[in-house]
Amino acid sequence: MTDLIIASLDQLETQTFAGLRNAGADEASADAATRAMLHASRLGIDSHGVRLALHYARVLRSGRVNPTPKMQIRRTALGSAVLDADNGLGHAAGYAAMELACNLAKEAGVGAVGVINSSHFGAAGAYALAGAEAGFIAVSMSNTDSIVGLHGGAERFHGTNPIAIGAPVPDQKPWLLDMATSSIPFNRVLLYKALDRTLPESVAADQSGKPTQDPALVEMLMPLGGIDFGFKGAALAGMVTLFSAILTGSTLDHEMIRMAETHDFETPRRMGHFCLAVDPGRFVGRTLYNEAISRYLAALRTSAAREGQTVMAPGDREWAVEVERQRSGIPVDQETAQFLGLIP
Repeated sequence: MTDLIIASLDQLETQTFAGLRNAGADEASADAATRAMLHASRLGIDSHGVRLALHYARVLRSGRVNPTPKMQIRRTALGSAVLDADNGLGHAAGYAAMELACNLAKEAGVGAVGVINSSHFGAAGAYALAGAEAGFIAVSMSNTDSIVGLHGGAERFHGTNPIAIGAPVPDQKPWLLDMATSSIPFNRVLLYKALDRTLPESVAADQSGKPTQDPALVEMLMPLGGIDFGFKGAALAGMVTLFSAILTGSTLDHEMIRMAETHDFETPRRMGHFCLAVDPGRFVGRTLYNEAISRYLAALRTSAAREGQTVMAPGDREWAVEVERQRSGIPVDQETAQFLGLIP
């Protein structure tokens, strides 16, 4: 297994920001990307954490991503808008779109923002969390390049197409769901390959569509639900494409330049994202919402568990990882550590 370097949050924040700035990113873009990657690394989503800094630096230097974007907003109705990311880093667009959605929801009760001309935005949960921390039920999603087979399919069609939902909880961390519509994200395949680890069963397939646990043989991922129930994940992936690409007029999954498995790192991928914010105060009312979600989560966490198991709400595992990593540091692979200047 590849040796890992343990770094502090402060080290990673400083060095990741510096690495992106050195690659040409303006301050706002580097700050947003660092914030999103550190979110993932803190919560144990290492596939979307600081290990992606090297990739983002590459696409900034190559021309695929605009290092100094001038984002523009077009308001389309009381509760809707389109944000043009000017082919910049998707993280800046993701945070800006969620902030805009929240502002729209303050006025209209619901705010929906489609993002166009963007790029990979990392962990979708970063933006749902930002919305939840602002007091809204928040949804973020993005279609991505084709890497997941259809249910019963033998070729790539959808992207991993993540969906994230965050909800505020009084005096607690938000309820936070962040999931790919594939069995696993493809970055996890790359991570397992770098760490020389074997994949779980029924999450990936080889060139013929047969399941494989060898990350070196993976041609495609399986949709959420695996061999028997993959129609559920495939349908959810299609829903993300509907909102992120079809609704915004952005690039469809199967027409998108691949993130890494390509020789073209110069052409912008013109990705789409979608952010939604809902103000609980405009529905049941903030007081009743706070009481109901608190009562719901208390009942959920104290419900009976099977022997040897623990019942958790979405986000509970990640918040526990965050506490541990704040104490002990964050593991970083050798290549990333070298790029960030953590080792010679």
